[in-house]
Amino acid sequence: MIRYTALALWLCIASPLALAADQVLRLSTTTSTDNSGLLAWLLPPFEAKTGLKVHVIAVGSGKALELAKNGDVDVTLVHARAAEDRFVADGHGVGRRDVMYNDFLLACPPSDRAGIKGGSDIIAALRKLAASDVRFVSRGDNSGTDQMEKSYWKVAGVLPPPARYLSAGLGMGEVLTMAAELQACTLTDRATFATYKDKTGLAILVQGDPRMFNPYGIIAVNPARHPGVNERGARLLIDWITSAEGQARIAGFRPGGQQLFFPSAQR
Repeated sequence: MIRYTALALWLCIASPLALAADQVLRLSTTTSTDNSGLLAWLLPPFEAKTGLKVHVIAVGSGKALELAKNGDVDVTLVHARAAEDRFVADGHGVGRRDVMYNDFLLACPPSDRAGIKGGSDIIAALRKLAASDVRFVSRGDNSGTDQMEKSYWKVAGVLPPPARYLSAGLGMGEVLTMAAELQACTLTDRATFATYKDKTGLAILVQGDPRMFNPYGIIAVNPARHPGVNERGARLLIDWITSAEGQARIAGFRPGGQQLFFPSAQR
């Protein structure tokens, strides 16, 4: 399993691959699946079974879908349902399948200066946060988390002033680190929060709102739009990750004994 920086991604696209094209599967996905360690746990059995080498490009969901739209990858695994549905409806992807879910959390310094600890209403919490002196760090990268956060503020009808609302343009792990350094709050997925909790010292102050449900889907790039994609490899991954074996592997990912993703494929 290979991960790419922006330069390495360019080299992958621009240069001949050492392996035959049908032995390589390019997967764009979210930082949460990578930062949490899920992919390092999930993909090796698939690679061993199929002989494919999965090249992972971990970015925000918006960028992951853009890579898929351009035909720069073969398959995408993201968590931005409205954007996923538009992607398929516009003919860029085919065969979307549910894979798993977890939830979003509002993570803040445990001092809780905004007085929001223990709540389960994300909209009410954000209104209190906006009225306090606590800063908020936004992903600002059009990721699934960023899109969800923006939708919450829209419903809340309020936003902190610019001095207290910081748009990072970074991945989830980096944003959690930044929030800890600034003693700020941020919206995060549970898996990445669990991975970074000991490093940041942030605490979960709001969870359990049904609006914080976080589903992940997998979609093959439409070969009619991009004939050069590895259609066979994409289908193999989709079939495996939604199979009993793949779903059991997801359920078995429990770093520190905590289950971070819950399988949801309909078979």
